[in-house]
Amino acid sequence: MSPTRREALAQLAALVALPLPLRALRFSTAGALEGTIAEYQAGRVRGQWSAAQVTAEALERCHAEGMRWRAIDQFATNLIAIAQDSDDRLRKGRLFGSFDGVPVFAKSIYDMNGFPTTGSSAEWAVAYPERITRDALEVARMRAAGAIVLGKTAADDFAFHGNGTSSRTGQVLNPYDRTKTRTPGGSSAGSAVAVAGGMAFAALGTDDGGSNRIPAQFTGVVGMKPTFGLVARTGVIPTWPYLDTHGPLARTVADAAQLLAVIAGVDPNDPLTLSEGRDPRSLETLPALRDDALGGVRLGIVEAHVPRTQMTTEAVAVWDRAVEDLRGAGATVEPFAAAVTRVDYRDAFAAAAKARGDVEGDPKSPVPTANALFRYFSGRSNDPRAVMKRGYAAYQKFYDVLPSMYDACLTLVEKPMADDPAGRSFAKSREMVVRALADSMRAANVVAMVYPTMPFNAPRAVDPWPDIRTPLGYGNWLGLPEVSVPAGLGADGMPALNLSIVGLPGDDARVLSLAHAYERKSRRFVPPPRGN
Repeated sequence: MSPTRREALAQLAALVALPLPLRALRFSTAGALEGTIAEYQAGRVRGQWSAAQVTAEALERCHAEGMRWRAIDQFATNLIAIAQDSDDRLRKGRLFGSFDGVPVFAKSIYDMNGFPTTGSSAEWAVAYPERITRDALEVARMRAAGAIVLGKTAADDFAFHGNGTSSRTGQVLNPYDRTKTRTPGGSSAGSAVAVAGGMAFAALGTDDGGSNRIPAQFTGVVGMKPTFGLVARTGVIPTWPYLDTHGPLARTVADAAQLLAVIAGVDPNDPLTLSEGRDPRSLETLPALRDDALGGVRLGIVEAHVPRTQMTTEAVAVWDRAVEDLRGAGATVEPFAAAVTRVDYRDAFAAAAKARGDVEGDPKSPVPTANALFRYFSGRSNDPRAVMKRGYAAYQKFYDVLPSMYDACLTLVEKPMADDPAGRSFAKSREMVVRALADSMRAANVVAMVYPTMPFNAPRAVDPWPDIRTPLGYGNWLGLPEVSVPAGLGADGMPALNLSIVGLPGDDARVLSLAHAYERKSRRFVPPPRGN
């Protein structure tokens, strides 16, 4: 039986209950920004560095590598003073928690108080030059935990594509690629590049079809798509409300878990998020993730998600090595006949609706997106219809299920997204399909599924991608928590593959624990070469 959403939050809180030994976390001793949040905070306590010093170094990297890689949308201001405030709290023994003083980024589609929200769109940068007077909820939660939000990262326009191409700031570059032609993936391209390049410890991203997991693989970092609804999306330019899932990107699973713990929770302004309140226990302490979490567990390989005959010899070898790493960490890893896979999940949703005598479910129905866009502007303006109109045409070019003319959209905007018949049917079908998957996992005694995040590495940004089906959309439709972890570099020095560990809705704490144990066994993260 899958945990309830309240239980999922409680399990996530349990992850952050005890400190992880620093020796178990160490990836590098080169400097604060090359390490983990735990190492950074320990160095501050020892007086090895201050938040102000590390923030200054992060900004120096951002202005050098970050701008060269076109990873940055906007920089925040007054950051050194904010970092000094954190240092003052440390001296007084009054830190807000272990996220206090940690440099992080948000994605360009997030509102940040005092800055325009461009959505990485050149047209929106012109249409909306005004400074926003609110923070997106996730940004507000990071600030409340003491984080130093360095600014916003570049993405595909309105987070729509997966290539990292912004009409405002250009093509985000992959820091591993000396030719400057390979894509970093997207849409959360800048966030992935920022953490890969040691410009921040973690960054916010969004995922409604792979937008966190694609750049995680292509830039060799950890990317997570949490359970659908675990993170409220208020104050962020909407995409597809029944698919859109916000989560962390980081260099380590522990740091990703730390950020997720800060941002997870309910918000009444997002009607599709959790119905239960935030767990009263603090979520802002260091994750207690065990190196031996894989011992004795059974993991299922979904063969339909491992297209060996279409993968390169190198990709197959890296995948096979990842499976052996899992086994070496104590897991039993065997083929698993999931009740629903990427091959038939859409058919399963349609069959579920038909069995109920319901309308066909549609996660991209126009009404939820129109209502979400209206809700977004209602939160940042006293005249949301007039303000929404200014950028509607640019947004509609991407989200073209909406009426082409703004006036026609006005008939949709105030219809509640949770009451849309196609959306409601989709949600009901999701419950039925997930129940079937859970039954098959329970029957096989499988606690999580494993497969390559993507069966190929980063192509050139200007080239078509290989014609190989991936399980990315499968995870979004079913609302499954998934952690994508680096599995190593290829002979060309590019990240070759990431391993995805995937659980049932509410199993976020479990998949983080399993992913951490794999990471500690494999140790496959390699930072990009400086100076690319």
